[in-house]
Amino acid sequence: MKLPSIGEFEELVLLTVAAQHDQAYGVSIKVQLEETLGKKVNISAVHVALKRMTDKGFVDAKFGGITQTRGGRRKKYYHITLYGKKVLDNQYEIRTNL
Repeated sequence: MKLPSIGEFEELVLLTVAAQHDQAYGVSIKVQLEETLGKKVNISAVHVALKRMTDKGFVDAKFGGITQTRGGRRKKYYHITLYGKKVLDNQYEIRTNL
């Protein structure tokens, strides 16, 4: 089975999800990308990438508990799947071979 290639931004988001383990959520991903890249990242772009990657099976999501600091809303935590890890490994191999 041929693995799909992914765009640069999706790759960066997927790498960030993998690095943050089970603690990755939209804002934490955005903050880490901004710190690493040294430029602003749109939170909507992060959420769109996460939705696309969830649909493709690269990441899974689960909701955390309700907190008062978030006004009763729950965080949606993401973690990389085995398939997502294979896609990242494939991307690394492609870049290394170039």
